[in-house]
Amino acid sequence: MVLPKRMTAAMDRPFCVFLIGMRINHLWKLHKWLPVFLAMPRMLVELRRQPELGFMGGHIWAGRTMLLLQYWRSFEDLTRYARQPALAHLAAWTRFRRSVGNSGDVGIYHETYVIKDGQYETIYHNMPPFGLGAVGRLVEAIGHRESATERMRSMDSPSQSKEQLPS
Repeated sequence: MVLPKRMTAAMDRPFCVFLIGMRINHLWKLHKWLPVFLAMPRMLVELRRQPELGFMGGHIWAGRTMLLLQYWRSFEDLTRYARQPALAHLAAWTRFRRSVGNSGDVGIYHETYVIKDGQYETIYHNMPPFGLGAVGRLVEAIGHRESATERMRSMDSPSQSKEQLPS
């Protein structure tokens, strides 16, 4: 459902943004990269079935380099999930290290960001719920939420002066 207006996301608490993905370095080595590729859908199904683990949602982009944008309730929830032997991640990570290791055939990466109040701003115009707007609360971008500068100011971040904020 496309929302035909300007919207912004509001989060009621700090959250964690997790970027994870893989890169196929040798396309012909299907036996190396396909198991890595297939591991993530299994993890996502597991996470969606167990919301108590802290995964709030995300998006996937595929190509030679794949990217999964994930939102988590907290960094602690993310790392707790990654370390639990009974869940899918730890087994997938162990298989990757054994079968791919340092061969260079498949690359993997992740970046983790802990976001606190006043450290984010969003805009969605003529979009369905997406990104942070799909996991947070969408509000109309009017009044003190009209511009990026005003959205950041409205968060009342004491660590940034208003002059340093992008517009």
